[in-house]
Amino acid sequence: MAKLQSWLLVSLFLTEVLLLEAGKILTIATLGGSHYLLMNRMSQILQDNGHNVTKLLNKIIYIPEFQKEEISYQVINLDLPEDQQEEFHKKLNLLLEELVRQRNAHGVLVNIYKVFGDLCSHFLGREDIMDSLRNENFDLLLFDYLDFCSYLIAEKLEKKFVTFLPVQFNYMDIVLPSHLSYVPVYGSRLTDQMDFWGRVKNFLMFIDFSLRQREIFSQYDATIQEHFAEGSRPVLSDLLPKAELWFVNSDFAFEFARPLFPNTVYVGGLMDKPARPIPQDLEDFISKFGDSGFVLVALGSVATMYQTKEFIKEMNSAFARLPQGVLWTVNDAHWPKDVRLAPNVKIMDWIPQNDLLAHPSIRVFVTHGGMNSIMEAIQHGVPIVGIPFCSDQPDNLVRIEAKKIGVSVQLETIKAETFALTLKEVIEDKRYKSAAMTARAIRRSHPLTPSQRLVGWIDHILQTGGGAHLKPHGFQQPWHVQHLLDVLLFLLGLTLATLWLLKKVLGLLLRPLCVARKEKKA
Repeated sequence: MAKLQSWLLVSLFLTEVLLLEAGKILTIATLGGSHYLLMNRMSQILQDNGHNVTKLLNKIIYIPEFQKEEISYQVINLDLPEDQQEEFHKKLNLLLEELVRQRNAHGVLVNIYKVFGDLCSHFLGREDIMDSLRNENFDLLLFDYLDFCSYLIAEKLEKKFVTFLPVQFNYMDIVLPSHLSYVPVYGSRLTDQMDFWGRVKNFLMFIDFSLRQREIFSQYDATIQEHFAEGSRPVLSDLLPKAELWFVNSDFAFEFARPLFPNTVYVGGLMDKPARPIPQDLEDFISKFGDSGFVLVALGSVATMYQTKEFIKEMNSAFARLPQGVLWTVNDAHWPKDVRLAPNVKIMDWIPQNDLLAHPSIRVFVTHGGMNSIMEAIQHGVPIVGIPFCSDQPDNLVRIEAKKIGVSVQLETIKAETFALTLKEVIEDKRYKSAAMTARAIRRSHPLTPSQRLVGWIDHILQTGGGAHLKPHGFQQPWHVQHLLDVLLFLLGLTLATLWLLKKVLGLLLRPLCVARKEKKA
């Protein structure tokens, strides 16, 4: 009987799988670096799970050395003319360098999105590609939440879409419920445990964040005016809540708990892969340091490009004071000629980061605090020393410190002696390793993997014709209705009218008494 039941369950499962039709999905990748990596990974996962995936790629932005894996999905390239490519690269590289230097970070971000807004105008003007995409009749679009041009592409194609947020939740406070007493706003560097002044700061920063976000959105106004007819021009901020689903590159092993909508799904750890043996030359280097182990240093693609001579000198001197070996991603071309490499340090252009994080001899991971790197460190239970450069990295490392997984060091304050002491503290204090292993247990205890959650929810949206049943009606309400301002004004008016009426009634009731008193006195 048990065998019959098992056979029936398997038969039902296989029947359901066979009845599922492959969805035609367009993924869009017009941002570079880790954004490209994640979109590439999701495209391949969906293709491997039976969907027909096409990726629209702006290949002049992604970093070429990242394209190491074979892909089985179709790619449509969005190219600029050669002379415009050179001009675009020059502008973007200058802005990225300025962003890493953290000079007026918001102003730089606005300028970066101005460049992307102009680039978006070129994309929307490619009628050959836009017509081809219309003819494909895709079932669903999937793109990066921060790639605002993709919302306009989806609007042009009149297709449903799903977005992927590559950074932490508080970057999405514009559409998620924000309980400012315990949900820190992006850029506030607060935790979920705020005192009174922390809550004051968080409230003011929420207003500031909303204004800054509007300024970034406005960089696409000229593109919208050019490519959408008058009377049907979308408002970019109104397109964000139209997403059927929000996938978020995070996990509660890292993120503070907060309210979520049903169409908000954690998929932090999509880049997870089984660890492979590391190359023999790296194994030989690590083995030289015996039980002391090694330190892994990887500061991200953008930050690595703009490491200054002084920064490299201080880091190298700090590593020379450690008994551990150090594997450090630094391009040979960026290494100062007059700085002698410490004997326990090995520099490389590229390292197998995931495989090294899984190595039993690793003691600490020095990272810029990018979300992918943090997810990999948590996956393997490795303590962190973070050096944030820009963007979401400072806020990410606030969470790492709050969870006791590691510490954060400000770029401007790095000196060899103090940095070496910080590394030794994290390596020798077992509380950091214990907290990292606790986060690892939380991260690994999900019943489904990130890839399974991604595919399962995409399948759900395709089968049900969209995610309307997952979205609150509040998305369709004006902001004053959402926040009950109309109700508050009504109740305030009713209260004032009642008080006024009560005053009039009391006046009428008391008037005869007042008249009688006056007559009696007379």
